Amino acid sequence: MFDVDHEDIRNIVKRALAEDIGGGDITSQLTVPAELDACGSFIAKQELVLAGVELLPLIYAARGGASVTVFHPSGTHLKPTNVIATVTGRAQTLLECERVALNFMQRLSGVATFANKHVQEVARTNVKVLDTRKTTPGLRRLEKMAAAAGGVTNHRAGLFDAVLIKNNHITAAGGVRNALKKAQAFNGPVEIEVRTKAELDEALACGATRLLLDNLTPAEASEWLRYINGRASSELSGNINLANIRQYAEAGPDFISCGAITHSATAVDISFRLELKNT
Repeated sequence: MFDVDHEDIRNIVKRALAEDIGGGDITSQLTVPAELDACGSFIAKQELVLAGVELLPLIYAARGGASVTVFHPSGTHLKPTNVIATVTGRAQTLLECERVALNFMQRLSGVATFANKHVQEVARTNVKVLDTRKTTPGLRRLEKMAAAAGGVTNHRAGLFDAVLIKNNHITAAGGVRNALKKAQAFNGPVEIEVRTKAELDEALACGATRLLLDNLTPAEASEWLRYINGRASSELSGNINLANIRQYAEAGPDFISCGAITHSATAVDISFRLELKNT
C-alpha cells in the first residue's frame, strides 16, 4: 500500500530533513552526549487510521541509521496509547529526526483518517469514494497513498495518466462533440464533465463512457442519474462533504470525488517518547 521505494519519496524525505536539520541539530549537539544511546516510541494519542509509518526507516537511514521496528502498517485503525513503532540508536540521531518523522505520520495519518470517515459514510452502497488532485504541492504521491490507506480509491495521479474533459476544456475545444472526438487519440480512460441536459445528451450520443456531474444537489443528482440509467458510469463532485456525502451516495452514482479528503484533512495527534537504554 505504501511504496516508499520510489525516487520521488526518497527525495521528499531528503528535502524534509534538510529543511529541518540544515547544518545540524545544535540543541542536541550541545546538550546530548554523542555516544549516548536511546530508544524512542511513536504513540497514537487519539483514534486514527495510520499512514506513512513506512517512511521511518528512510528517515533514520538518511541520518546515519537506527534500528526501526514497525508494529502496525499503514491502513491500521489505532486507538489512544497504541504503540506504532519503536526506534533505537544514537540519542542525537533520534532527536534530530523526531519532528520530521512526526510531521509525516501526523499529516498522512490525518489524510487517511479523514478519508476513512468519508468511506464509512457511504458504507452499504455501491459507491467508490475518490480523491482528487487537490493535494499539497510536492506531496501528492504520499497524500494519495495515505488516502488509499484510508480506503479511498485513487483518481488520476496527474494530468498525464487520464483524460478528464472539464468545462473549460469543452469551451476551448468548441463543444462536447469536438472535445470527445479529439480525445479519441488517447489510449486510456476518458471522462467528460457535463453541465446541462443538452451536454449530457450530446456526450451520450458521442459514446461517452464516463460522466462527471459537478455541483448538483442530491435531488438533482438523483434525477440526472435516473435519466442516464446506466448508459455511462457516473461521478459526482462539487460541494460534497461528510455532512452530505451519504445523500449523494444514495442518489446512485458509481463514484463520488471529494477534494476535502486531501486539502482539508487535519493532522492527528501522535507523540514520540524518548527513553535512555538500560535505565
